[in-house]
Amino acid sequence: MFAAPVAASSLADAIDAAANDVEGRVIAWRRDIHANPELGNREFRTGAIVAEHLKRLGLDEVRTGVAHTGVVGLLKGALPGPVVALRADMDALPVAEEVDVPFASKVKAQWNGESVGVMHACGHDAHVAILMGVAEVLVGLRGQLRGSVKFIFQPAEELPPEGEEGGAKMMVAEGALEKPVPQAVFGLHVTSRLALGVLGYRPGPAMASADSFSIRVDGRQTHGAMPWFGVDPIVTAAQVVLGLQTVVSRQVDLTREPAVVTIGQIKGGVRHNIIPDSVEMRGTIRSFDEEMRDDIHERVTNLSESIAKSARATCRVCITKNYPVTVNDPALTEAMAPTLERVAGAGKSQVVQKVMGSEDFSFFQRVVPGLFFFLGVVPEGQNPADVAPNHSPRFFIDEKSLKVGVRALCHVACDFLEAKRAAA
Repeated sequence: MFAAPVAASSLADAIDAAANDVEGRVIAWRRDIHANPELGNREFRTGAIVAEHLKRLGLDEVRTGVAHTGVVGLLKGALPGPVVALRADMDALPVAEEVDVPFASKVKAQWNGESVGVMHACGHDAHVAILMGVAEVLVGLRGQLRGSVKFIFQPAEELPPEGEEGGAKMMVAEGALEKPVPQAVFGLHVTSRLALGVLGYRPGPAMASADSFSIRVDGRQTHGAMPWFGVDPIVTAAQVVLGLQTVVSRQVDLTREPAVVTIGQIKGGVRHNIIPDSVEMRGTIRSFDEEMRDDIHERVTNLSESIAKSARATCRVCITKNYPVTVNDPALTEAMAPTLERVAGAGKSQVVQKVMGSEDFSFFQRVVPGLFFFLGVVPEGQNPADVAPNHSPRFFIDEKSLKVGVRALCHVACDFLEAKRAAA
């Protein structure tokens, strides 16, 4: 894709000046969205705010209702050139906020049949506000912009409600990366694992695939005082849980890539002295290699069924593939690394460890080369190891990081466009 790392675009100074000007508005947008969070496939208000903003800026195209609530905007630069895509996710999480800020969320909603608090506990409010700011900056530079920028505001990154489709996979299916097709796609994610303003990236597999699974063990109900008259699915389920620990520790080659198999839920029985008919378990599988991913699925299924059979029980395993491995294109990552270094400042851009969390940005990367990187939001003077992580009800963002995010996406987009144009 590139013979060497790209140089700073001719718009570098103008980008930084415009980012300074838009910072206050980005913070205001972020606070408004944070106070009014919406769950996956329900981002009606957020999507409307984004669409209104893009239309007011005068983008050449603004498409709404993509994958339910998603918005796709296209900015055509005055000068000929390639196309680049920038993505932000919009959805919040079913988490009740515990952060003491004036704009804390007090929203409640229904999620899979339960009443829950709603919070931007993963920072998607920051992502939306940052990309809105990027759009405003680049529209102001339209006359000098070489090529086009596609803005993708995506719903349901945290998975849609049960029984619904959504997210990046659905956006791709509905043409978010078509007409025109971008030559690259960039995205960022705020993180409490990095200090304020630090930009982290990793070439190749960067975030794990994410799959969910359920295991139902069926036995035969009996009195708890007389287990020999039945088949105990609770004991069998316990043996399955212990057996699953050997899938990663003893059956897959961990020198190749790390992996995780976790049981997060067990449900069975209604009374202390009754052995029930069945037990259901739910869990997650994470890996960084698609071949290993399929192998682990097979081993989880075979092991669970074999243990159940040995106990005279039956077992049904259902594995759902959710997100593929997030793989940063190595050539694109190497080319853009100097851009991240320039934005963050000397010593504040770094290659990070692999992340067992997952991202459906991976579906965009399956269509075009992509780079997904991280933005540190931990306040100065605090140790990232000591603060609440993403998805916590106490997750906190230092808003000084938002301008860094605006600058980062603007610079990677413009540096890419000019370098790609020069290489054509």
